[in-house]
Amino acid sequence: MRKLLLKFVQLESSGGIVLFIAAAIAIFWSNSQFSYIYQDITDNLLFLINEGLMSIFFLLVGLELKRGFLEGDLSGFSQIILPSVAALGGMFVPALLYLSINYTSPIALKGWATPVATDIAFALGALSFFGARVPAALKLFLLALAIFDDVGSILIIALFYSHHLAYFFIFLAFLLVVCLFLLKFFSRLFLSAYLLLGILLWMCLFYSGVHPTISGVLLALAIPAEDYSSHSLLHRLENSLHPWVVYLIMPLFALVNAGFSFQEVSFAILTDTVVLGIVVGLFVGKQVGIFGFSWLLIKSGLAKLPTQTSWLALYGVAILCGIGFTMSLFLGTLAFQNENIYLAEVRVGVILGSILSGLFGLGILHVAFSKLKNSE
Repeated sequence: MRKLLLKFVQLESSGGIVLFIAAAIAIFWSNSQFSYIYQDITDNLLFLINEGLMSIFFLLVGLELKRGFLEGDLSGFSQIILPSVAALGGMFVPALLYLSINYTSPIALKGWATPVATDIAFALGALSFFGARVPAALKLFLLALAIFDDVGSILIIALFYSHHLAYFFIFLAFLLVVCLFLLKFFSRLFLSAYLLLGILLWMCLFYSGVHPTISGVLLALAIPAEDYSSHSLLHRLENSLHPWVVYLIMPLFALVNAGFSFQEVSFAILTDTVVLGIVVGLFVGKQVGIFGFSWLLIKSGLAKLPTQTSWLALYGVAILCGIGFTMSLFLGTLAFQNENIYLAEVRVGVILGSILSGLFGLGILHVAFSKLKNSE
């Protein structure tokens, strides 16, 4: 199991580098003389990627979540209490700070969920800079925290970013979900049957008003994993999807969502409450929420510090979780897609907040790991 987790971390870490390159290309391209080509491409691909390919991303998240609960990483109270409570704090405090900054604008308030997310690929990519100096338990803490963070994002999408519900299609979607869970009793080995029903579920949710990416999670929960072996349908699908999501889907998402014109960046936009709310939420809210809730839980005796991890190292990881990037961009786009405003502010805020969190987190971790090395 430990080998599987280390393989996951390595894949996500290298994926963070690819994401960084994709984001850099997007920003450079959108400010070049060929920016009109970038705009045409993003206009044509935005729906396909944000509504379609991101469903595959959430399918992978659901598979990872199910495996974690079934195979031991998240199966016991002692294993889930610290990262789950830390994730809760890392969502509650950023949202609260954003709301406190934007309480005077009903439209701006819609973006409250933007700073609650963590980009696990970027966070693990940043952590990988320290190589073998990073305790394995700290990596697993970050990974588990990110999984619970994704669960929170999924719930937010389902509860707050679904509009104009069509109950007939919701009923059809419910029937399809029932069929998915019954399918394992008839043809558990036929992946094509699950994928076909998953596509139909995506269509029903799309027409129902519920965000269709939720179909990925529902499909994942129905994929059988009874034997808990590397040959189960869950493992085979997860292993097949992981490289595609890390090296294609998420970079494509970054490419079409991260670009913005430097002409949009002015003193006025930097002082806009939406930008400030996102930056403060990611950079301040994430570290305060994650580290604060973790400190309270550990001091109460309900949890323990990850093995071979100092308080300073835990604080550094809490700061790294402020790298929201792809998931924050996704939630911000959902929040304002019907308003067609604040989209530039979302991009600027997410990128600034993520950069601050990344740089400051790396600095704190450098000091923390140096102290750990000197104390050995």
